[in-house]
Amino acid sequence: MAEQLQQQLENTFVGKPWYGQPINTLIAECNWTAAFAMLPGAAHSIAHLVLHMMAWTEEVTSRLNGSTAAEPARGDWPEPGEASEQNWNALVTDLDEANSNLVKALQAFSNDQWNNLIDDTRGVFEPRPTYQEMVKGLIEHQIYHTGQIALLNRINHVS
Repeated sequence: MAEQLQQQLENTFVGKPWYGQPINTLIAECNWTAAFAMLPGAAHSIAHLVLHMMAWTEEVTSRLNGSTAAEPARGDWPEPGEASEQNWNALVTDLDEANSNLVKALQAFSNDQWNNLIDDTRGVFEPRPTYQEMVKGLIEHQIYHTGQIALLNRINHVS
């Protein structure tokens, strides 16, 4: 199971997904001014989306490493901070590192645990998802926000 999930995750981030460009390519095409731009009517900037994706990647990694489910340590929608090229480069690097850490957690996760329910004492989600469902859900989450990034980046280049 880990190999299949790892392949899907890597395809989403650096591969050749059927729906278009992977996350890393889209982010590389985005300059820092576009990343922090708040377009009229948009709820989030590209930098917000990248941080949100990173926060949930870190949370899923934490759960795979044995932690009880919680909101991401960074928060669900962390503020991206100062709009600067240095900050944008750090966000891109941090997302890449979060993805690398997730792949390591996938590889280390025991095959006999994929169908176990996640450890979640919050009582928010019933029924609780399995670890396999959680990782698949994260992949879907990342694809969804990748689409938003693609649209925002395209609008930024047209505007």
